[in-house]
Amino acid sequence: MRCITAVALISLLGLVPSRGVFAEWGQHGMVAADHKLASKAGAAILEEGGNAVDAAVAAAFAVCVVNPASCGIGGGGFMLIYLAQEHRAVALDYREVAPAAASRDMFVRDGHSVPELSLHGGLAVAVPGEVAGLSVAQHVYGTLPLAVVMEPAIRYARDGFAIEPHLAKEIADNRDVLRLDPLLARVFLRRDGSPRAAGEIIVQAELARTLQRIAKDGPDAFYRGDIATSLVSRVRDAGGILNEQDLAAYKPEWRQPISERYLDYDVISMPPPSSGGGVLLEALGILAGDNLRSLGRNTPTAAHLLAETMKHVFADRAKFYGDPGFVDVPLQRLLAPSNTAALRKRISSTRTFESAAYGSDASANTAAVADHGTSHLSVMDSRGNAVACTTTINTAFGAMIAAPDTGIILNDEMDDFSTQPGVPNVYGLVGAEANAIAPGKRPLSSMTPTIVTRNGTPVLAVGGSGGPLIISGTLQVLLDVLAYHMDVTKAVAAPRLHHQWSPAVLLVEPTFPKATQKALARNGHAVKEVPSMAAIQAVRRDGDMFEGAADPRKGGEAVGW
Repeated sequence: MRCITAVALISLLGLVPSRGVFAEWGQHGMVAADHKLASKAGAAILEEGGNAVDAAVAAAFAVCVVNPASCGIGGGGFMLIYLAQEHRAVALDYREVAPAAASRDMFVRDGHSVPELSLHGGLAVAVPGEVAGLSVAQHVYGTLPLAVVMEPAIRYARDGFAIEPHLAKEIADNRDVLRLDPLLARVFLRRDGSPRAAGEIIVQAELARTLQRIAKDGPDAFYRGDIATSLVSRVRDAGGILNEQDLAAYKPEWRQPISERYLDYDVISMPPPSSGGGVLLEALGILAGDNLRSLGRNTPTAAHLLAETMKHVFADRAKFYGDPGFVDVPLQRLLAPSNTAALRKRISSTRTFESAAYGSDASANTAAVADHGTSHLSVMDSRGNAVACTTTINTAFGAMIAAPDTGIILNDEMDDFSTQPGVPNVYGLVGAEANAIAPGKRPLSSMTPTIVTRNGTPVLAVGGSGGPLIISGTLQVLLDVLAYHMDVTKAVAAPRLHHQWSPAVLLVEPTFPKATQKALARNGHAVKEVPSMAAIQAVRRDGDMFEGAADPRKGGEAVGW
């Protein structure tokens, strides 16, 4: 069984505080991604006349190239789109799925879960959804040819790009495992086996050819034919169960977004199998009756209220959330004002409680798994369209295997299932039965792509990376902008706290007010300082202008037009 401390949880995010806060203003549109080249790719598409979906797809393919530790076309994700002309939002789920040969106890040996099996190697690989999802979004709601929006990604892979500090840290931290895969070693390590450093150029020629095939022939080039055969062969050689029928059968799912009113805004987010949207909206419901601005941001009272709210909603996440194709997630009941009001009444202003006291059902005593690695981008255009898109291969460099003639790094998304009830995952969260492995099932996620509208106009697109800290980070940026009236640049950079109910520790960043930390400890919180948490990317519309903010914790950069 894994034993994960709070500090280890944060270190797994691969986030390091950056020296500056990157923000930009634009008149015609904005892209905020966690890598400046991805933002530039999206902004260039806006300048070519593309809409927010065109720009988001371009930025997503690009970030899959330039942030290969976080995401890639061997992974999957979620996209939330607001369509200005139709005054409605749509949600696209291209989350990975368990192969047909998957089974509930596939990672159990001699009665115990073996973490390494679900994190590294062929068994860890779920059916990728990234190419199918981005392609269908482009086909249905984009205005430019797929080949046009993929051109920046192809160029970055073919011609190379300079390693940023975030990727350099991931390479250095994982060099011993990267050495074990020939392609990963060749791309990310020097000939002597040492890690490539920030500023060095990475070229991915095999990946460039794969992207060119997809741009020319569409997603079938990935899911059928020699690319699919190569992927299956590599996964099988590494002990996996993926087959060509799994790839050929994969389809993204259009889902109905979920939304709730908060103050004067409509907050729209992702439904299950993302837990992020439901947990976020439940938290906003609990906080809706409090005048947070009068309490003051990060004051002892406001911070205690926020921490206790997080404990309740994460406890509910633990018990109720999973793939809606396999589990009945009672969102209507969880988000009902009667439920959120009842939870608010159970929050004391001066103390905390035992773990069993939290959640809509106090008997809940398990927690669900979460994703990490991950990359988020937010986009708005001058036509009133908005996109929030989150993508992942799960942990750094996914399953740590790549198909050498395709350049594709495979995900380790099977670790996002409950590999065995009661056994902590890589974040120290305990698995629940609702998220148990089953063939064709999608693992539970913390990804929280979110769009906020006011009077039918998008005013904020936001989301992040960082496992369960995605939810708390997105929540706090929303509150900072909507309740505390902060500009989005300050909101994204501001210090945060995080509580996920289990383990029973309240994480805070070093710049979180010391007096508030002491007050929280007096209230019974086990306060723990950690270097940084989550990376949020946000775009805000202010009249006819767009403000973009890339989280300094990951070193991205927003680019406007």
